[in-house]
Amino acid sequence: MKVAFIHNEKKIGTGAHYINDLMASKLKESGVEIKNFYPKTSLMDVPIHLGGLKNILFFYSLLEKRSEMLKFDIIQGTTYTPLPFLCYPVPVVSHFGSTTHGFLSSTPRADKIDTYSRGVWYKLHKKGIIKELNIQTRRPLRDIAEIEKYVASRATAVIAVSEHVKKELIDAGINKEKIHLVHNAIEDYWFESTSHEYAKEPGIVFLGRLGSDAFTLKLKGIDRLIDVYQNFPSIQKTTFCMTTNKLLTTWMRSEIPNHTVYANIKKDKIPDLLRPLKGSVLFISSRYEGFSLSLVEGMSQGLVPVIYPVGIAPEIIQNGENGFLVSSQDEAKERIKQLISDPDTRMRLSEKARETSLQFTGEATAKKLIALYASLKKPNPSWMVQE
Repeated sequence: MKVAFIHNEKKIGTGAHYINDLMASKLKESGVEIKNFYPKTSLMDVPIHLGGLKNILFFYSLLEKRSEMLKFDIIQGTTYTPLPFLCYPVPVVSHFGSTTHGFLSSTPRADKIDTYSRGVWYKLHKKGIIKELNIQTRRPLRDIAEIEKYVASRATAVIAVSEHVKKELIDAGINKEKIHLVHNAIEDYWFESTSHEYAKEPGIVFLGRLGSDAFTLKLKGIDRLIDVYQNFPSIQKTTFCMTTNKLLTTWMRSEIPNHTVYANIKKDKIPDLLRPLKGSVLFISSRYEGFSLSLVEGMSQGLVPVIYPVGIAPEIIQNGENGFLVSSQDEAKERIKQLISDPDTRMRLSEKARETSLQFTGEATAKKLIALYASLKKPNPSWMVQE
């Protein structure tokens, strides 16, 4: 079986980059022939309100490679990226790690941020850490959201990485029969070893992408994170984050007491740094996640999650068993306080969190993908009929 994977030219170190590489490597180990294709030609000097169309048209440059790509059994890309190949007879798979509509509807304007953390947001803006309270326009994201919906409706099959993403696609009118739930996975090195000892002084840990601009910082809940950190001044805080906003990480290092920041370090170095923190609280502040690799990664190291009901969290977190789902900052602070003060509960949940993470292996994901690919080569089941 031969699968053409479409990627953006720039391999930025985000969750999408890691899961794409992991899928490709595990599929290759299973005997699937994988080749990555990257578009090269982009429009220049496009006005900001046309940024979404610029990103969409970027992938049409792949048509110069269509003679090679159409020799593959499957063409797969993230959300709208396989758009240029919908008109050809080769089956197209659209992989949704999230939906643009989902994070658009989940991310408020500055004046709509909840009162508990609005002050944090405006303070960061006043300090010049956030250049603008809101991005200049959401039109590019709305354009991408519309084209994602179109591609999902026309693709041969659609992959959703969580039940939450699947529901978003169904709510958008996509035929549920063509949507296949295939959970993301984390790299093998997260499972290679774990500490048998718990942190002597449990702390609060953030792990994941923080964003850089007004939209992505709100999306990832920087205001929620800082609000929690400020509420526990005497507790050790450790942040492992990806961001290009150097002013933000500098401010967090200097203004938040008992706080260590690791910014943009190589991902495979993180498990070694997390192991001594086993039994600490993993607080994920996001307003939206399609899956949340950071949740599973942290759980694999025995961190106890306190997380809003985003991404895969509602599917795998059982309150009081392997972590806590929360619906407000007040509830998040209460759960963190409870865990810090109750070592027996914290250690029990830590072990259960680790056990939960074990189901998200690359091999499990590859097995589901191969089954999906095989079904695409069979004579037209009902969900393969074009809408």
